[in-house]
Order: sequence, then C-alpha cells, then structure tokens
Amino acid sequence: MMYGWGGNWGLGGWIAMAVMMLLFWGGVVTVVVLLLRGARPGGPGFGGSPHGDAERILSERFARGEIDETELRARREALRRQP
Repeated sequence: MMYGWGGNWGLGGWIAMAVMMLLFWGGVVTVVVLLLRGARPGGPGFGGSPHGDAERILSERFARGEIDETELRARREALRRQP
C-alpha cells in the first residue's frame, strides 16, 4: 500500500531533488549578480564616460588611417572641453 503522492522515491529521488534545488538557487544567484554587475557606475549598461564612445571612435578612425595624429589630438581636446 502506498501513502502520500503515490510513489517511493528512495535515496536517489531525494538526491535528485537536492541537486535540482542547488541548480535553481545557483541560477537565481547568478542572475542577481549579473544584474548588479551591469548596473554599477562604469559597468556595461550604465552609461560610463560621457565621451567614451566618441573617443573610441576617434581612436578607431586614427588606427584605420582616416585621420592623422594632429586631427586626433584636436578632436579629443575639443571633446574634453565640452561640459
């Protein structure tokens, strides 16, 4: 005669349930950590430097040879002078 929900899981079933709970809570903790890491100042997704993207683009243009060093320096100085 079976009592409860109609099954005898035995030791293997309890181990499987424990592993699944550890995986679940590990996933929850991972998601929270990733969300907090992305929301801190300077981290990805928070904005970071106001001129960071523009300076990166200028550096890429300089590396490709589209602008020379004089123009690169002048444009960087102009970006940094802006409020």
